[in-house]
Amino acid sequence: MVSEKKNFAHNDIETLRSRVIVERDRVTSTASTDFPHTYPGQDLAFNLERFKEMFKIKINRLSKTEMEFDMSGIDASIANAFRRILIAEVPTMAISNVFVMNNTSIVVDEVLAHRLGLVPILADPTKFDFKTKDDTPMDTNTIVFKLAVRCTRNPNAPTTETDPLKKYNHSSVYSGDMIWDPKGDQAERFKECPIKPVFDDIVIAKLRPGQEIDVEMHCEKGLGQDHAKWSPVATATYRLLPEILINGEITGESAVKFQQCFPEGVVDVVVENGVKKAVVVNPRKDTVSREVLRHAEFENKVKLTRVRDHFIFTIESVGSIEPQDLFVQAVQVLVDKCAQVKRALQAALHSE
Repeated sequence: MVSEKKNFAHNDIETLRSRVIVERDRVTSTASTDFPHTYPGQDLAFNLERFKEMFKIKINRLSKTEMEFDMSGIDASIANAFRRILIAEVPTMAISNVFVMNNTSIVVDEVLAHRLGLVPILADPTKFDFKTKDDTPMDTNTIVFKLAVRCTRNPNAPTTETDPLKKYNHSSVYSGDMIWDPKGDQAERFKECPIKPVFDDIVIAKLRPGQEIDVEMHCEKGLGQDHAKWSPVATATYRLLPEILINGEITGESAVKFQQCFPEGVVDVVVENGVKKAVVVNPRKDTVSREVLRHAEFENKVKLTRVRDHFIFTIESVGSIEPQDLFVQAVQVLVDKCAQVKRALQAALHSE
């Protein structure tokens, strides 16, 4: 979003409706006004066909655990609904119960159970049922792990050795020491993708000779709104697309100073006819620090805005579910919520 000629006035209707204005000491035009009868002569009623035309998603970066994408043409309330659903309402599998047979480590049982519960589990939650308090553990609602580790001295270690990893055997207990114990037909059902911790190098406890941990863990399906251990994301965030509007031209040494007011890559200084000129090349990298607004020489020459309906969305998965699948599941959760509200409204109308 680049403009070098146009400078929107504060009372410009289009600016008030579609942009958030970033000023030196405040942020204005923050409230959404996209509803009927707000502006004379403008029909802002919701239109499904117009929504389909305007709504767009573009994936910019994708890995096994992280995805950044642009989502435009929607209201902030919808974007925030996706964020909240990703954090709290997409189900995963996590350790719910820990049965301690023996624990002589310095980590008390309650803390050990808490640490084990936070280990992300690589298991498809759609293949399991929710377990209620009245249900008994079954292969359709429970995953069982066992952890049995005992620390001993390494007979081959030199007497002068001080590194616990070399001096002792199993001086550290890792998530990779958790062994999946298939029940029922789980071994056959998940032979293509065996159930295991997402990461094998998570430190659970540290032991010394004679100490041991012997526990059995039961994983159940749950939601992040009940406990953070069931949240499928490390974080899900969004920010509005920055926009830098330049009125006229910024040239000479002022162009260099202007460039230095922004993070690297936002503004370039080009030479045209032997004159340095500031050009906005990638405003999405801008952190909207407002540094440029502190300098009197740029007053009335630059305006910082953010596009109200364009969101740069980032999903960081804990690894149990890939981020692109997480977003699809979040959309389905929102669809189900809308369907539930629709059924409730229809029932209320029929009861009148």
